[in-house]
Amino acid sequence: MTWHMRRNPWFETVAEAQRRARKHLPSTVYDALVAGSERGSTIDDNLAAFAELGFAPRLVGHHAERDLSTTVMGLPTALPVLVSPTGVQAVHPDGELAVARAAASRGVIMGLSSFASKPVEEVAAANPDTLFQLYWSGTRETMVQRMDRARAAGVKGLIVTLDWSFSHGRDWGSPPIPDKIDLKTMVRFAPDVVTRPRWLWKFARSGRVPDLTTPNMGPAAGGPAPTFFGAYGEWMQTRPPTWEDVKWLREEWGGPFLLKGVSRVDDAKRAVDAGVTALSVSNHGGNNLDTTPASIRMLPSVVAAVGDEVDVVLDGGIRRGGDVAKALALGARAVMIGRAYLWGLAANGQAGVENVLDIMRGGLDSAVLGLGRASVHDLSPDDLVVPPGFARTLGAGAA
Repeated sequence: MTWHMRRNPWFETVAEAQRRARKHLPSTVYDALVAGSERGSTIDDNLAAFAELGFAPRLVGHHAERDLSTTVMGLPTALPVLVSPTGVQAVHPDGELAVARAAASRGVIMGLSSFASKPVEEVAAANPDTLFQLYWSGTRETMVQRMDRARAAGVKGLIVTLDWSFSHGRDWGSPPIPDKIDLKTMVRFAPDVVTRPRWLWKFARSGRVPDLTTPNMGPAAGGPAPTFFGAYGEWMQTRPPTWEDVKWLREEWGGPFLLKGVSRVDDAKRAVDAGVTALSVSNHGGNNLDTTPASIRMLPSVVAAVGDEVDVVLDGGIRRGGDVAKALALGARAVMIGRAYLWGLAANGQAGVENVLDIMRGGLDSAVLGLGRASVHDLSPDDLVVPPGFARTLGAGAA
């Protein structure tokens, strides 16, 4: 008789979470998670750049206890890893609620997308340290109503995303995303979905179908929620913002304010002039303009320009705790993760997201230990081997 070891529901790497997510999800859903724009050059560079950076470990002087906590925009977090806002999380019936609960259980700040499938009121109740992400979409009056709603729900800060020039073209084919789930859609996607009965069963058991509406794009709780493409259409028809518009948003919000999507030094300086509390060095996970350099390559120049004035956060390509340590050593206050926790969510729900956060903690703690540091705040470029020509400086002219 052949004996098989029972499969551990937990996973030790984000790569394993991704493998399990791929086996669990219908291919159209999985493809939507991994896809970068056009050739995928930026998403590849986001990952490759971290591998180019080496550690410079110390042999003696290690600290038995290490402090991994920090603050971002004045908000305490047990780990310098924030949950990045990502849209419609149809990989699991509980979606953003499962992610919020997981982040709360690990003392981590939750970022909630305007395009989320769960209302901001429910998510903020699940995790009191929630940041609400807003696009420049619709009229000023509509945006004020959305901010007022988020404020009333108790969110602690605002994330404003402006770096979204979404590309429809992908060299390996764009995954089809339905506008809504109805009988016609079910028939169309049935051949893909029936091959993943466990995913289908989770939704059937919950009494829900994958939700493709965006309740937070409505001005009030309980109001009509547009579909994803309805919300996308509103964004496409909205006049692009100016720096004066960014300043207006910051003043209208009046609290902690993170501007997401900065890659250029001149933009970073203008963001500071507009009064932001923090900014994120980001290329939208490779879903923006393809061939934009990896976020980690652009980080040092932005930190040098404005790092003593605002909190600088990095997102893009984080897959392990060592990546977090490298970003912090180059000056980031914290990082944000997206695909990594979505794979955990797909693989094992709330426990899977907790698993991914624990992977980040373990890898970061190991790096801080090996580098002879007592705190994440002690990490510096001296802890890294940075190859010549690694960094990229964009927009270094006058602000």
